Order: sequence, then C-alpha cells, then structure tokens
Amino acid sequence: MSEAPTIDNQEAEQVHAVAIRFAGDSGDGMQLAGARFTDASAIFGNDLSTLANFPAEIRAPAGTLPGVSSFQVHIADRDILTPGDQPDVLVAMNPAALKANIADLAPAGIIIVNTDAFDERNLTRAGYATSPIEDGSLDAYRVLKVPMEDLTKRALEGSGVKGRDALRSKNFFAVGLMTWMFQRPLEPTLEWIASKFAKEPDIKAANELAFRAGFNLGETTEMFRHTYRVEPARLPAGTYTNVTGNQALAWGIMAAGQAARLPVFYASYPITPASDILHELARHRNFGVRTFQAEDEIAAAGAALGASFAGHLGVTGTSGPGLALKSETISLALMTELPLLIIDVQRGGPSTGLPTKTEQADLLMAMYGRHGESPLPIVAISTPADAFEAVIEAARIAIKYMTPVILLSDGYIGTSTEPWRLPDLAALPDISVPFAIAPNGPEATFLPYLRDAKTQARPWAVPGTPGLEHRLGGLEKDGTGNVSYAPDNHERMTLLREGKVKGIAADIPDVLVDADEGAEVLVLGWGSSYGAILAGVRRVRAAGKKVARIHLRHLNPFPANLGAVLAGYRRILVPELNRGQLVRMVRSEFLVDAISYPKVQGQPFKAAEIEAKLLEII
Repeated sequence: MSEAPTIDNQEAEQVHAVAIRFAGDSGDGMQLAGARFTDASAIFGNDLSTLANFPAEIRAPAGTLPGVSSFQVHIADRDILTPGDQPDVLVAMNPAALKANIADLAPAGIIIVNTDAFDERNLTRAGYATSPIEDGSLDAYRVLKVPMEDLTKRALEGSGVKGRDALRSKNFFAVGLMTWMFQRPLEPTLEWIASKFAKEPDIKAANELAFRAGFNLGETTEMFRHTYRVEPARLPAGTYTNVTGNQALAWGIMAAGQAARLPVFYASYPITPASDILHELARHRNFGVRTFQAEDEIAAAGAALGASFAGHLGVTGTSGPGLALKSETISLALMTELPLLIIDVQRGGPSTGLPTKTEQADLLMAMYGRHGESPLPIVAISTPADAFEAVIEAARIAIKYMTPVILLSDGYIGTSTEPWRLPDLAALPDISVPFAIAPNGPEATFLPYLRDAKTQARPWAVPGTPGLEHRLGGLEKDGTGNVSYAPDNHERMTLLREGKVKGIAADIPDVLVDADEGAEVLVLGWGSSYGAILAGVRRVRAAGKKVARIHLRHLNPFPANLGAVLAGYRRILVPELNRGQLVRMVRSEFLVDAISYPKVQGQPFKAAEIEAKLLEII
C-alpha cells in the first residue's frame, strides 16, 4: 500500500465518508480524473462506489449542458453500498458543469471551480445571464476559485507542451488538488501516468507536472489548508482489486470456461455500454478465450451459437436494441437446445434511447421477447463484484440444462466501480458436462433429443464424433431429430422444453429473507437496485421501523419458496428502473398485491428515495 502524502494530520478533519463529483466537458477527461482518484482511494484502503455519467455523443458541443460529463466517487472508512445520494464536493471545470450538477450538491457542500472557463462565451452557452461565482448565487456553499488552465500552463512551461495540448492536462491538475485535499497517496496516479504514456514522453511529463502542480497548490496556499482524511475501511481479509461490472463479467466468463473445461468464444457488435466486455476479453487469449467483433448483432449471435454447436462455451453480449436483433437466433438456440449465454447490459430505451444511461427495462423482453412458446432461464447481476459469480451461475444452468440463458446487467453495474475480493480459483465449482461419445438409441443409433431423466437436458454431441451424426435446426422435430409437423408432437416438445426450464427451480437456492421480526412490509428487488435498497432499509431500521428485504438473482424460474415468502407479508414494495416489470410478473405468478415503485430517469435509485417510500407505506 502506498503511503499517504506528508501532511500534518492535526490539520485534517476526520470524516467517515465523502462523495466527490468531477464534472466538465466530455473532452475534459472527467472519467479519467475520477478513475485515477478512485484507484488511489482503493489502494489507500477505502471502501468505495462510483457512478459514471457521460453524454451519448462522441463529442457533444463544448460548453453546453448536453455535453457535460461527470464521475462521482463515494469513499468511506466503512462498508458502503452506493455512490452517494448527493456529492459533498463538486469539481466544476466550466459553467455548464456547474449548472448541470449544482442541484445535486449537498447543502453547504464544497465547489471547486476552474475560474478560467467562466468567461462570457461559456457563461452564455451554459445559459447564465451573470457569473454564478460573482453574483452571490453560490453563497450557500463553500466556493474555492482556482484558475486551473493558467496554473496548468505555468506548470508546463519548459516542457515543450504548449497551447491547447497543455490544457489537456488540466484534469490531472484537478486530480492533484483533490489528492492533497483528501490525503490520497500520490504514487498510484504517478505510476499510472508513467505506464500509460511510456511511449509518449512529452504527454507523460505534462500530466505528471500538472498533477504535481495541483497537489502543490493545496500544499502552498491558505485556501486549501483545511484538508480531510477518510481512514481505510475494515474489510474482510483478502486480496482486493478495483473492478467495474463489465470487467468482472469478462473475468467471470473466463472463469466459467475454466470451470466448464471448455474453450470460450465471445462474439459481439460494439454497443454502449457492453463494449468493454469485448475489450477486456480480447486481452486474455491465454485463457482459452476467442473473441470476434461481428459486423452486426445478428452475426454475433449466430457466431456464438455456432461455437456452442461445436462444443465451446458460446457467449454473446449486447445492450439496448441489440437484444431485439438477436431474438431470432436466441429462438434458434432454444429450438436446437444448445447452451448459449446472452449478456444484456441494459440501457435506457426504446430504440437508441439513452445509450449512456442506465435502466432495467429489458426484463419483460428477456422473459417474452421471442415468437412462439420459448421460455428461457434469466439470471440478474446485483453489483459490479457480483457479476463474476452471476455469469458462472448462468453458464452452469446453460450447460447442465442445454438451454440458452439470458444474463441481465445494466449500464450502472457495467460502468460503476467497487472493491472486489479475489476469489480462490481452486474453489470454483465444476460445472462441466461430458459430451456424448457413444450412440444412445436402438441399433447403435444416436437420438439427439433423448433426455436425461433428471434434468430433461438432451445430450451434447460435438460435430464429427464418429457414429453421432444428427440433425439440428429451427423446425420442430421429434426425439430422433427428424422434422415433424405432427400436432401432438409439437405440443409434446413444447411442454418438454417448458418443463425443463421450470425444473431448474429445484436446482437454485431458496430465496433468503433479510427481515426484522414482526415486519409486515417487504421490499423486493432485482439487479442494480441492490445497493440503494439495502442502504434505504438500513436507514429505515435506524429510524426504529421494521422491514424485510429480498433481492432476486433468478428471475426465471423464480426460487421455489418465493411464493410462500411473499404470502407472509401484508405489503410488498417493488422498486425498479422501469415502469413495473417484475411487479407484473409476481402479481401474475403469485396473485399478490405488490406495489410498484418505478423510476425511468436514466439514473439509479438513491437510498433516500427507497427510505422515503418505505416510511410512507410502513
């Protein structure tokens, strides 16, 4: 662990947690700045959670509200669950960043403004008639005015980097200043700069100089003599790393391949916010992973299914409208009864919708978004770290039951960061299933749809295995694999496929209830609402109220005991980042009067929102 900066700790205010938001133009490097501060905090030992928020446009109009990009990091000396309902500190690189984020800032919060950007042109673009840093409108906050552009240029004098190129380093100036203010270690950021820009010495030197200049400003000016210290968190013993949900998903796919003793084939088309899964997997060919960037979503799904047919762990990933384009191939995977993982990193819709914002609006599409009777298992990820285990579970179900499985993540999970304790890889479950190697029918024939008595799964025969030639396809067939249009056979095969998926309920854990004795209200969640729900429940309990909580990983089939559990509560609250999709499913399945609590703003739930709604109905 790197040492903290040398600062007189008597001058530092000890705080248990703080949320910091970096905000600026989409070209100002705010995601990079936030990530560097986050990594330094992780190495220092804080628990943390992040929220990235950026425009869909590659380069939105500079200085305008639609072009604002932000990154919020919540650091603490204890276990935390969300990026924070409100930032305590806002670093605003221009007027638009200030205007787009000021409403979220905590009362009496700190604003650090880049005064060089508050000129007449930028003020007009942001919709300000007068400068907010001069007209008194920010008097309720502590405002620290810093000419970041001028100080960055001065720091780079003699480096050979000038003009606009010099200004590109101002994000590292901001990181350096926040490193001083919150006593972060310098080494992680300096080491990252040295590694990232090793082949670009001028840029490396510029970023290092800007970073140190920001740090030194805090050290040498009275304006920043008040510093803050967040002690390391007491986390369970182990080796930790910082992960985003997409990283953990990629690593989980690799681990699933190892646990299944299968080579991995991942095919996708670039689409926000799922693309990083492909990027991460492409770096790990040494783990038996092959990646394929297809020309479109349909080709990606077809290639992944072809890999499954050939005896690989076939995986395809997408977001938003990509799931719709894959639907025909998913139906083919269901009809041929081949294992296939379909990862959906959900985003705001419909159509192109809100490609960089989060939503949970694809649940009903995952459940019903295919023609004909085509039920599929559905697994949901709850947190970035949970992605690793969730994808292994999805792969286990797909292989054991010879079925496509949809794994639901979302943009919040995919791009957010949290500490993850590295698992013991030796303890990974064995999820391998032997391939068919011998005939299973009369007179040494092979019947591709002769089912296992327990799982109802058909055998998996790799093409080219002697004596196991068989026919697959999208047309209905009988147990021999031959095409059949017989009405009774179609109904029989439909019921067999449906029963196979329903039977998975006996092979997944019962739902666990986190409940106060005597609680009459239950909050039921799934996916990325996990952190906000748990944090909200903790607040309600701190207020002396009783409440129960369930969070689902398996959405189809539901855990076998879910109906009985739901029947034990007078009122059931279902928060979702959609218009009420899980609530429709539980009402239909269990005939309970569940209360829908929808949110479709492209942003995750806040703990305060869950707290307020629970207190309203308790």
